[in-house]
Amino acid sequence: MIFRSILFCLLAATVSAAPVSVTSLVQKALATHPELRFYEAQVDAARGGKTSAGEIANPELLTGVGNWRVRDLSTGGVSDGPTWSVQLTQTFEWPGRIALRKAIAQKDIELAQLGVEQFRTALAARVQNLCWKVLAGQEKTRAAEEVAQRYQSLATVLLQRDPAGAAPRLEARIVQANALNLSAAAAAARNELEAARFELNQLLGEKPGQSVELRRETTTLNPPPNLESLLASARRHNFDLRARMLDVQQQGFEVSLTENERWPSISVVPYVQRQQSETRETQAGIGISIPLPLWNRNKGAIDSAKARQVQAEVMLTAQMRQLEREVAAEASHYRIHVEELAKWPGDTLDSFREAAAEADEHYRLGALPLATYTELQQQYVDSVNAVLDSQINAVEARLALEKLTGTKLP
Repeated sequence: MIFRSILFCLLAATVSAAPVSVTSLVQKALATHPELRFYEAQVDAARGGKTSAGEIANPELLTGVGNWRVRDLSTGGVSDGPTWSVQLTQTFEWPGRIALRKAIAQKDIELAQLGVEQFRTALAARVQNLCWKVLAGQEKTRAAEEVAQRYQSLATVLLQRDPAGAAPRLEARIVQANALNLSAAAAAARNELEAARFELNQLLGEKPGQSVELRRETTTLNPPPNLESLLASARRHNFDLRARMLDVQQQGFEVSLTENERWPSISVVPYVQRQQSETRETQAGIGISIPLPLWNRNKGAIDSAKARQVQAEVMLTAQMRQLEREVAAEASHYRIHVEELAKWPGDTLDSFREAAAEADEHYRLGALPLATYTELQQQYVDSVNAVLDSQINAVEARLALEKLTGTKLP
């Protein structure tokens, strides 16, 4: 039984430590991130607002009871009896007003749905970016630790020898200093790796210290489409621009609503009244109450609504210009990084790694000077950092361009 428990724990640890893909982590974040529930609840709240906008005002019931006294002025006789009355008031909005309120509420729903879509896209992009940073951090850490370990072992061997003269002793100190520098570089790479991993765990709803083993993935970064097609996609799908368009439409409905509110609501009042003394009197009828729009023509509210509409249209134009500038800038950045990566063969890092290992072997055999040895080791680490930084910059530019255009690049 104990053996089975231990075996189960080992299998569970093996399964939990299995490398996961970037796509699976994106799907997990979209399924579990708590802030996404907030935006989805905002859609439900907007739907409730539309329901309220289409509701008709409740009728008002007015009742009263009392005493009815009648005096005959010619004879002086007095008669009295009970009296009661019932009155029902129902207010009706001016035609078209409820439809305008529902149209405004519908735009609130569309804005809330757009917010959900925008947040999901931003969350997916952030998870992808962090995943690539984790993968790059793993490679940077591995390369720096590999060279630092190589320097450290070589420095240990050189310092244990009895140096014959100042040159071997100084070479040993150079190797030791390089080992210290590379150890510091490895520590910095680990810090960057852990920072990206902590944020990734937070987005996934995991504990900050949870170990995430990512599967090594390769991606082909194709050059972006031409600028005109990117701008066309951005004008149709950009989230901020679509929100501005919805705002302009909503402000147009607001203007129409304020103009409609110049005309008053109509109240219909059916009533019944009865008095009883020596005779019984019953009175029934229907009344209509309508305010006369003589002094208040809602001019202030109409002017304010029109001013807000002008502001929304100006902001839409400014958003369009800003979007075109950002799309052009990100497309240029992405194209530059892709062209730079295309200059390097696919086996660039492997060739530098092999050269660094070969240099270590030949230096230990005395067939290579120290300057060449240290230069190859440093160039190996620098080339790894340069290639990975270029890849990360290209991925970030690509994700930013996809966010601006609202589409996935091929």
